[in-house]
Amino acid sequence: MSQNNPIRSLFFSQRQDEFPDKNSPQYQYTEAVLERHKREGLELAVRVRWVAMTLIGILLLFIVPMPAVLYYEGILALLIMNGWLMRRVGKVGLSRAEVSLIFFDLFLMTIGIIGPNPLSDLSWPHAMQYRFDNFQYFFVILAGGTLAYSWRTVIAIGTWTSALWLAGLGLSVWLVEPIPGLSEDMIGAFPGQPEMALALDPNSYQIQMRIQEVAVFLIVALSLAVSVRRFNGLLRSNAALERERTNLSRYFSPNVVEALSTNDEPLKKIQTHNIAVLFVDIVGFTEFSATRRPEEVIETLREFHVLMENAVFGNGGTLDKYLGDGLMATFGTPEPTTKDARNALECVIEMMNALDKWNDGRISRGQPPLRVGFGAHYGPAVLADIGANRMEFAVVGNTVNIASRLEALTRGLNARLVISDEMRNHVLNEGGHACLTNLRQFPDQEIRGIDAHLTVWAFERPKGQATA
Repeated sequence: MSQNNPIRSLFFSQRQDEFPDKNSPQYQYTEAVLERHKREGLELAVRVRWVAMTLIGILLLFIVPMPAVLYYEGILALLIMNGWLMRRVGKVGLSRAEVSLIFFDLFLMTIGIIGPNPLSDLSWPHAMQYRFDNFQYFFVILAGGTLAYSWRTVIAIGTWTSALWLAGLGLSVWLVEPIPGLSEDMIGAFPGQPEMALALDPNSYQIQMRIQEVAVFLIVALSLAVSVRRFNGLLRSNAALERERTNLSRYFSPNVVEALSTNDEPLKKIQTHNIAVLFVDIVGFTEFSATRRPEEVIETLREFHVLMENAVFGNGGTLDKYLGDGLMATFGTPEPTTKDARNALECVIEMMNALDKWNDGRISRGQPPLRVGFGAHYGPAVLADIGANRMEFAVVGNTVNIASRLEALTRGLNARLVISDEMRNHVLNEGGHACLTNLRQFPDQEIRGIDAHLTVWAFERPKGQATA
């Protein structure tokens, strides 16, 4: 086929690099998405077919007399059943079974429209079968084909319908004998007007009109196929975006993913504003790991990280990074809110409750409970992308260092949580009084790397609870 063929260019105008390797994860992912959408489309197409055939069946009751109408009602019932079978075997593109069912669909309709009705006692010329404008019902099948999101299906319906219709016309003209005398009577009724006589002749198949029907049908089918193929491209693009967003969510918090996906360059600009920083760490995990199998260590970390991650995301936080057996989370990134300090403390409370239940389960299985320390501070930080080819959203500043030191202070104070006085004041300002119960003040605390002594607040460990 010529490269300049306009029909070919409608469907194959994309660049070669737009079609991913069939063995690539991108291709497999998008095909899975298309398969899901086609399944949904087939479900919808079957329901639409049921409704359409039911309405046509009701319409025929008013158009076709009994008992002849029963023949057409039976054909409609077969079409409904055939649609159900298509739903069972349909997939992206066309399968052999689906091709066979589509062909059966169109063949059945062609026979029903132009074939003799065995239940009818009318003795009209066979050419009259083509004069009832029944070809329009093929558009119902064509419209249903677009719901399956396959341009090949639409093209198949268009070409096969045209071929079957023209083949039936050719066989009718060749094999069916016209009723004698009717054509002559029409010529006699309209002397000097042969065109009028031909148009009203019951024996006339009006071949030019039949060709017009096929031509219009092919044009509509081609237009719909182009539209469906374009929609397929949009689905593939959407699938690629969905895949990228899913991949991003494995490494970034939902709020960062949202910022990355809804803005062109959301994080390029260097920002400085107040945020809450939370550090979480399993105390004594090095010793714990030294006496256990690697599989148990990794499984324990995975369980722990899931609990912590859910709490961070559930309270509007950003999971900045995992730190081996701990993590760093920020609140107020990439954009600040009116309750970042409160969200951070509510996150800690949720984490501690989840850890208590987790440790209860570990004890019931004969495993030792794990102690986890939390440190949080509120203050100014610098936010920006860092890196060259591989970009990373970074939060830097003294606030981060203080939060890390406060978490380390949990060992010396035998506490689960240590927060700064600054953090507590902002929680109060944000209406988080309920989050601050059971916190004890520890003034004049020396913090490594900080010149001035700080007043901190600690949630002490209950008596008798393990300290390592």
